[in-house]
Amino acid sequence: MHDDQIAPPAQLHTLMEGRAGLELTQLMWALPMLRMRVPKGAGHVLVLPGFMNDDTITWPLRHFLTSLGYTPHPWELGVSRKPMFSYLPRLIERAERIGGGKPITLLGYSRGGALAREIARERPDLIRGVVTVASPVRGGPQATSIGAFAARQTGMSPELMRRLQRERALVPIRVPIVALYSKTDGIVSWRACLDEETPGVRHVEVRGSHAGMMFNTGVYRHVAEALSAIQNHDRDMS
Repeated sequence: MHDDQIAPPAQLHTLMEGRAGLELTQLMWALPMLRMRVPKGAGHVLVLPGFMNDDTITWPLRHFLTSLGYTPHPWELGVSRKPMFSYLPRLIERAERIGGGKPITLLGYSRGGALAREIARERPDLIRGVVTVASPVRGGPQATSIGAFAARQTGMSPELMRRLQRERALVPIRVPIVALYSKTDGIVSWRACLDEETPGVRHVEVRGSHAGMMFNTGVYRHVAEALSAIQNHDRDMS
């Protein structure tokens, strides 16, 4: 399917976004056992929020990662509402400071995952690997149910967003990527989350709403497994 042909999510799935509260309730019940079953790890993880979110949305997941042995870091740039690429210089500097000369892992939710990919594309020397959660990487804003709202907030037309996306894709990403997506996502088309051009990307399907991704038991499990796999890949390459 051509990028321009990716349609936004079905209206039914958008109406089902209210189930995020149920996902949070299920997570609270599952967390104690989940911590015992997923692989532990170590190292620095920079966690990036989605569009119109700040570090509050990623706090539960960062707390979970701390309990597994990781050192997660918030992005500390307030609400993510400006044009996406305007954040790149500050995030690259932050990755340099956090790593102190060693590669770190990036974990991004929705737009945060798209940003994580661009950091890795620009500075692969700083990044061990990338995990994206419900992150649109194809199709531009028309592949979401909030495309018009995003264009108004950022001041960037859909055409400009798609052109920038295509231009940057000419430079390949050379670090491991694990991409989580949901076919019942009501905000971002699941097809827009599939990277069919970067070699070695591992796609993992989860079940849940877009709004509930940061409180989804399946997401937490797969994130822990993805971070562990990226660590193992890094050891195998060294």
